Amino acid sequence: MKTDTTLLTAGIVAILLTFAACAGCTGTAPDDNATPTAPAGGGNILRIATTTSLENTGLLAELERIYEGETGMDLQFIAQGTGQSIDSGRRGDVDLVLVHAPDLEQQFIDDGFGINPRCIAYNYYIIVGPESDPAGIANMTPVEAFRTIYLAGTNDTQGVAFVSRGDNSGTHAQEKVLWGEAGYDYEADVLDAGAWYVEAGKGMGDTLILANEQQAYTLSDEGTYLSFADRLDLVPVVAEGAELMNRYSAIAVNPEEHPGVNAEGAADFIDWLTTNETKQMIGEFGAEEFGKPLFTPLYAPECNEPPFNCTCAEPVTA
Repeated sequence: MKTDTTLLTAGIVAILLTFAACAGCTGTAPDDNATPTAPAGGGNILRIATTTSLENTGLLAELERIYEGETGMDLQFIAQGTGQSIDSGRRGDVDLVLVHAPDLEQQFIDDGFGINPRCIAYNYYIIVGPESDPAGIANMTPVEAFRTIYLAGTNDTQGVAFVSRGDNSGTHAQEKVLWGEAGYDYEADVLDAGAWYVEAGKGMGDTLILANEQQAYTLSDEGTYLSFADRLDLVPVVAEGAELMNRYSAIAVNPEEHPGVNAEGAADFIDWLTTNETKQMIGEFGAEEFGKPLFTPLYAPECNEPPFNCTCAEPVTA
C-alpha cells in the first residue's frame, strides 16, 4: 500500500511539473518574448480596424452601442491610422476595416485582401491654425495654402509651423497629396524642410493638441476638430475646396486569404451600415452637441458619381 501511494504521489508530481514546464510555452517567440496575437474572430465577435478620427468623434461608441444592442455581436474596434488598419487587414488580424484613404483602400482590394467595399459617409478636412494666421493663408485654396505654408516655413517666417500626423493615416495620406499638388515631393522636399515641420506620429486628437501647444497649422478632419474645439485655440483657416473631401468606407477582409476571419459577421455589419436607418443616425450624429452633423451619409446614385465613385447601397454577399 505504501508503494502504491508513493507511485501515485510521484505520478502527480510528474504531471504537475509537466504542466509547469509548458505553462509559458504558448505564444512565445524563440527569444522568450511573448508574441502578441489578436483574438480569433468568431461567430459572436467582430474585429474592426478603424481610424482614430472616427473614435475621436464618438461615432464608434454610438455604432457599437446600437449594433451590439440589436444583434448581440461583440464589436471589437482597434483605432489606429488607416495605413495601420489596412495592414491589420492584410495580416488577417481583423475581420474588416473602416477607413478613409481611397488610394490605399483600392490597393488593399487590388492585392486581393479586401472585398465588398461600401462607402458609408463623408465629411471634409480643414486646415486649422492660429487665429493670427502668421502665414496669411485665409481665403486661399488648399493647394495655395500648402504652398504658402511651405514658403513661409522654409523662409523662417516668425510663428509659422506645421504639425503632421506622420503616421500613414488617411489624413496623413491626404496631406501628402496636398504637398504634391503644391509642387513639392514629400520625401525629398518636406520631411527634412526644417524645424517648422513636425511629425507627431499620433492620432488626430493628439495631433490637434500638439499643434495647439505649438500654435501651428495642421490638417484635420472636421469631425475630430469639432469634438476637440473646446480644448483648442486653433481655428479653421481653410475649409473649402474639392481637395478636402474625406470619404469613409467599410471593406471586409477576404476569407480566401485568411480563412479564420468572421466573413459572415463582416458582411452583416457592412449591410447594417448601409441601411437607411443607420445612415440617418450617422447623418444626425453630433448635430445636437456641435450645432451641425459630423458626417454626411452617402446614398445612391450620388455615391456612384464623381467625386465619390464608390458603391454605397448594394447588399453584401458573405
